[in-house]
Amino acid sequence: MKAKIHPKWFNECKVSCACGNTMTIGATVPELAIDVCSGCHPFFTGKMKFVDAAGRVEAFKAKQKGAKAKKSTSKADKRKAKREKKLQEELSRPDTLTEVRKQTKKKATKKA
Repeated sequence: MKAKIHPKWFNECKVSCACGNTMTIGATVPELAIDVCSGCHPFFTGKMKFVDAAGRVEAFKAKQKGAKAKKSTSKADKRKAKREKKLQEELSRPDTLTEVRKQTKKKATKKA
């Protein structure tokens, strides 16, 4: 086994939970701060509660509300709009060479 590759081990690592519960375990760091422990986790306590660290629940709800507010368009609708736009562009193009010449003369007089 290689020497000096393993982290330092702390037999007396103090773990403190957000609910106020503390315990001592062995770890590679001297102190740990956790959000949920077996004393407050819904699975172990049988009581349902929101565990919200740094507003995650509110951020998720805001994101969901924003997603509902946006009007979602399907791929079929996007394709249909693209087809209609292309058709309108084709219809706005001049049909004859004389119309093309008239448009170029109008552009030239506007620039001058």
